[in-house]
Amino acid sequence: MSRTDLLVLHALRCGGHSGLARVSAATGLDAPSVESELIDLAVAGLVTHEMGAWGLTDAGKATDAKWIADELESGGARPAVAAAFERFLVLNPELLDLCTAWQMRPVDGVMTVNDHRDTAYDARVLDRFTDLDERAALVCAELAAALPRFGRYRVRLAETLGLAKAGELGYLADNTISYHTVWAELHEDLLATLGMTRW
Repeated sequence: MSRTDLLVLHALRCGGHSGLARVSAATGLDAPSVESELIDLAVAGLVTHEMGAWGLTDAGKATDAKWIADELESGGARPAVAAAFERFLVLNPELLDLCTAWQMRPVDGVMTVNDHRDTAYDARVLDRFTDLDERAALVCAELAAALPRFGRYRVRLAETLGLAKAGELGYLADNTISYHTVWAELHEDLLATLGMTRW
């Protein structure tokens, strides 16, 4: 196993079926490198390519679980990752509430789909996202110190929030590379890394 093998395989574990661009964004590797790794992993029977997307085989899921368990234990990172996960869980309900607030807003006492015409409302929600993101940055720093591969989440979260602040509103909660999607991948990564399942 190489570090690149692990990054690419684990990106599919956390993000599900994905195209090259999404795996590249998740790993920080350029698309040609990702494609080369995926082809090698496919030859090894760990990934498949169907309808334009790459995904894990059952053997790929088992291999990923072994690789990340080995990574966690060999580096003695479990206590630090577990502690950071507890801090992540404190922030998670707030993030979900903010995503709901971004997608829906009260109009005359009735929750309505947010059409983003109320710029003052959107600005307030964005401010709350910024506050949450500053606290999330501390959790990401703890994770990256324990296992460097977690450092990519900080970059991706900052990028999506920056795009939303620049007017690309879908980058908060409304597309497959949004802040919410990256957050969900981080949540899945933490669970997988610690050998836990969603309850």
